[in-house]
Amino acid sequence: MAFVPPQAGYDRAITVFSPDGRLFQVNYAREAVKKGATAVGVKWKDGVVLAVEKRITSKLIEPRSYEKIFQIDDHIAAAPSGIIADARVLIDRARLEAQVYRLTYGEPVPLTVLVKKICDLKQAHTQYGGVRPFGAALLMAGVNDKPELYETDPSGAYFEWKAVAIGSGRNTIMAIFEEHYREDLDMEGAVKLAIRGLAKTLEEPGVNSIEVAYITTADKRWKKLGRDELSRYLDEILKESEGEEVEENSKDYAELDRNY
Repeated sequence: MAFVPPQAGYDRAITVFSPDGRLFQVNYAREAVKKGATAVGVKWKDGVVLAVEKRITSKLIEPRSYEKIFQIDDHIAAAPSGIIADARVLIDRARLEAQVYRLTYGEPVPLTVLVKKICDLKQAHTQYGGVRPFGAALLMAGVNDKPELYETDPSGAYFEWKAVAIGSGRNTIMAIFEEHYREDLDMEGAVKLAIRGLAKTLEEPGVNSIEVAYITTADKRWKKLGRDELSRYLDEILKESEGEEVEENSKDYAELDRNY
């Protein structure tokens, strides 16, 4: 008889805690998110921007058909990472909940209410037999009275952020955000910071590999950056990055000269 490791039972049943208090299937869902395409969000005082990596695996794919930022309502959008098929189910549920709220109360759904409903669904899939956790995290952003940006975890936990990244490039981008994020950012600064972080994780950043959308408190409607606008931002960011690299190299050479 084949040896079955003691943890196998905890590994295969999502409703059973391991002796150290873990749910292994939830951890595996988080690993799916860590290997997913990168998505970032940056909030400023008058709005929120979302930017995502578009992993186009073939030159035969039409780039415009590869949607990675999903509008949920006029004032709310979401960017996923992980298993996109799972994310689409969550997006459809969020759209349904947003319309039910609007029909019931005659006003747009508050983002916090919608985030809680989606996370309640995620949590239920960690508790009951016959289901598995959703292998996707969502950045949910919008404007009701003020700009808001939330990250939803596969476990059902959620957190509000000023700037955040999910997916394979999270660590690199979070380091950039922690260094460069400021409370007084304007729209252009927030958009450039989001694209700058995302570009750092891509081998060949370009208009076909990045998608950007934003919302402001002025009109409370999501809009996507056009190719021309995105190209302009990318050119500016790449030039700034080259300048920073030259400056950093100059400092290194100066330090070597002093040592010698």
